[in-house]
Amino acid sequence: MTTKLPVLVTGGAGYIGSHAVLALTDAGWPVTVVDNLTTGFRFCIPDNVPFYEGDIEDSTLLARIFAEQRIGAIMHFAGSIIVPESVENPLKYYHNNTSKSRALVEAAVKAGVAHFIFSSTAATYGVPETSPVKEDSAKLPINPYGMSKLMTEIMLADVSNAHPINYCALRYFNVAGADPQGRTGQSTAGATHLIKVAVEAALGQRTHVSVFGTDYDTPDGTGVRDYIHVSDLANAHVLALEALIATPERSLTMNCGYGTGFSVLDVLDAVDRVTNQAIERRMQERRPGDPAALIADNQRILATLPWAPKYADLPTIVDHALAWERRLVELRKG
Repeated sequence: MTTKLPVLVTGGAGYIGSHAVLALTDAGWPVTVVDNLTTGFRFCIPDNVPFYEGDIEDSTLLARIFAEQRIGAIMHFAGSIIVPESVENPLKYYHNNTSKSRALVEAAVKAGVAHFIFSSTAATYGVPETSPVKEDSAKLPINPYGMSKLMTEIMLADVSNAHPINYCALRYFNVAGADPQGRTGQSTAGATHLIKVAVEAALGQRTHVSVFGTDYDTPDGTGVRDYIHVSDLANAHVLALEALIATPERSLTMNCGYGTGFSVLDVLDAVDRVTNQAIERRMQERRPGDPAALIADNQRILATLPWAPKYADLPTIVDHALAWERRLVELRKG
């Protein structure tokens, strides 16, 4: 039986972080959230979860949280995630994703926190030569977002060699969907995730969906991605934490995806079927740096954790995303 240590979730009011909070609380873990609410939403955090509004580079605040809540593990989601913005404003990304992560890790080491789960990304691979991509494939990020995350992975590896802390870096592929019970979902205005954009268009909140690139070497010419349901991803975090506690001398790096890919047109067709209507599609030029296909080799996570995805089905992912989008409309009215 795993000892359920008190867990601090950074960015716990955001999209993936709020789902991790639910996964932890549903499994009986004591949870605390810190979030500066620049992109997160207070309503996503359950009322019984201690919440601190503040920034993860505030060492005084972190020391207080660690002491008051007796934190034994961290799940770190706080950061910036928009790839084009990272190209336009790289210093923001190296500050939010790398420098602030360094401050958090330093505070954790000082407080004796023993376990650290890091929200990383498939963007660390850049444009992989092969797909599905394995964890030991070359890490050649093509934008500051991917590089800022890779730098934090390297930092965690070095720190875990020097201090009594182990870590797990989970490299996400394309995260989508929402909590099946409708408790939280992707709430950020102007989000760039394809499924989020598509369900907004289906509800009349956008006039169309842009398809960037129709001449890739894929079955229908559009980019192929590995879409993972956010609740399955959140569950992977809980299982990874259990693995870190069970084997404190070991750190882990694992891809989080299903190992199957869907094209942009596959996704839009699925949204059309679920909503029984047609979204307008506007074909555009390729975006620089977009690989034709990006699919996870997920053999390592399947072999390492008792992870059994429940929602590895594109129509289900779309249905949950759509249900949350409808709920968001009601929340904004009320």
